[in-house]
Amino acid sequence: MGRKSALATWLHQLDPAALEKILLRRQDAAESQPHTLRRLADELSVVSSVRRAVDALDQGCLDVLNTALHLGEGMSGEALAKALRVPCGDADFDRALTGLREAALLWPIGEGCLRTVGGLRPIDAPPSRITPPPPPPRRSDRVGTCVEDSASAPASSTVDGVTRLVELCDGQAIAVRRYGGGIGIRELRRMASVLHADEQRVRLWVELAVHAELLAVEELDRRALMSGGDVPQHLLPSTTSDEWRAAPPARRLVDLVRAWPRMNWAPATAKPRSALADQVSDLGAAVRAGVLARFGSEPDTVVLNVADVVAELAWQVPAVHSAAGTAAAVVEAEALGLVSLGCLTELGRALLVDEGVEEAADRLIPPATGVARLQADLTAVVSGLPTASLSALLDSVADSDERDTASVWRFSAESVRRALDGGRDADRLLADLSEVAENSLPQPLVYLVRDVERRHGQVTVTPVACCVRTADPGLFDEIAQHRSLSCLGLVVLGPGVLASVKSADETLEALRGAGYAPTSSDVAGAPIIGRVERRRIVPNRPKQAGGRPQWRTPLSRSDVARLAADLIRRELPESPPPPKQAESPRISTARLLRDQSLFLPDAEVILLAEALITRTSVEIKVASGPRQTVEHVITPVGHAAGNLTATTDGGPREFPVSHIRSVRVLG
Repeated sequence: MGRKSALATWLHQLDPAALEKILLRRQDAAESQPHTLRRLADELSVVSSVRRAVDALDQGCLDVLNTALHLGEGMSGEALAKALRVPCGDADFDRALTGLREAALLWPIGEGCLRTVGGLRPIDAPPSRITPPPPPPRRSDRVGTCVEDSASAPASSTVDGVTRLVELCDGQAIAVRRYGGGIGIRELRRMASVLHADEQRVRLWVELAVHAELLAVEELDRRALMSGGDVPQHLLPSTTSDEWRAAPPARRLVDLVRAWPRMNWAPATAKPRSALADQVSDLGAAVRAGVLARFGSEPDTVVLNVADVVAELAWQVPAVHSAAGTAAAVVEAEALGLVSLGCLTELGRALLVDEGVEEAADRLIPPATGVARLQADLTAVVSGLPTASLSALLDSVADSDERDTASVWRFSAESVRRALDGGRDADRLLADLSEVAENSLPQPLVYLVRDVERRHGQVTVTPVACCVRTADPGLFDEIAQHRSLSCLGLVVLGPGVLASVKSADETLEALRGAGYAPTSSDVAGAPIIGRVERRRIVPNRPKQAGGRPQWRTPLSRSDVARLAADLIRRELPESPPPPKQAESPRISTARLLRDQSLFLPDAEVILLAEALITRTSVEIKVASGPRQTVEHVITPVGHAAGNLTATTDGGPREFPVSHIRSVRVLG
């Protein structure tokens, strides 16, 4: 007997309650609405359905199933228990067998033998014993507002990190490997160095930004690729990124936390891994959703031990939750302010029920600040998240040093020169800094800006491939004889004019590396201010893994119970129709008289039939001619061939039934 036939035979032996448990475990088979148990057995044997059922098993059930697959067809329950070194009545063993039966992956056949569903192979070497479930997670009581307070800082840091990442992609070329290779480890480490963060956090920021449609990978230019050119792809801000960066921190956080549970990428573990690599399943989303649901299953007054939760999930659904991936998903949830100290935050619970997320985010992180504390050590400190305008100003005139609960920028001659290269003058720059300073500008900062201004533009580079000019004779001689500038091959063309063998850009970099503050000008002497091209592209949404077919409607518990009852009822043998009851003599006589009489009403036909059965005398009128009748008192005694035989005062006589016009009881 084939496996499908054996499965169908076993299904015929179940009652509605047992069949309902199978349909609840195998929802995909129930949603196909099978009309017979044989059709249900076919649906339960589909390879994709079997794989989903196996993926939903806990570690104990997987151990028993893997051992059964190694033992092969028709193993006995005793042999299976012996292979796992447990007695047949062991609680873990019986629980696993029950789970496998309810998943229709293993069922009994014959006397004490078991059979497994087709299409499965042993996963790995058979286990030596059944893996016991871990102890329940340790619990403690939540104290005050410590959970919300501890979640605010990491959530703010993540919002700031993604914001800085978008700004970095706006100003620098972030290379993406072709054909779905994502951002390589080397590029991730470079980005982490620029953003002053670790590689794991930057990978999370990148994937959050792409899934929230703030960043997108530019389309591959296939024409240029076919022509033999090297066509790199880059990560660029999307058309929605500017509006997002200008939004308050709470609104930015909402977009990130809504994107997180849907992310297909595996959680960002500490193991080196590329970012944005193409995924073919929804495993990452399942891990994140499982973590959120597990913490959400506890009351908001209970705090769980995170390590115990990770171990529990890794045992309950090992096909989805690995220890490293689940722990990384918890770290991601903590970074977004969804989980803190082993408990869901108010924001996490709002996201779980998809209600009140914006209000919870408003209460979690404070609004952005537009002021900075400018200090005499040439640093600027911002407590909390800076506004977009404040961040842009400080980024243009200082170098970012630390970004956490407080952000630090450091001023230097190079950073101030960079601001002046962008077209600002010293007065305008000092005025802008005064507007955002908590107090007056420190004297060392003013001196630094003025000193850089004095030296700025004393040397100009004109792109005639190219010339270096200066009106200061002493500075001219100094540059011409500078050892570190020998690579430029400087040649004196005339008073205040030097020729360089390098391009204008290379000459500018060399001069700045030697400590000068040159500017660039065109042939007419007008200054050239470098501008970075700002590109925005339409977000390309990440691939979504296939889930339930859209044409299938999810079934409720009552729908499943009704389907199980209908399947059992349809398989019951049809009962034979009840035998026809014999008609009583009165009914048969009345029906026969009714067929033979053309004039008697039904009540008189019944009266005549009653008189015939009981031999009771009645008075009848019989037609004797046109519109003439004759009355007779008779006692009916027989009926045959359409004639009624009766006794009268004159003796026996026959009357045609069709001639009788009325019947009346005597008296």
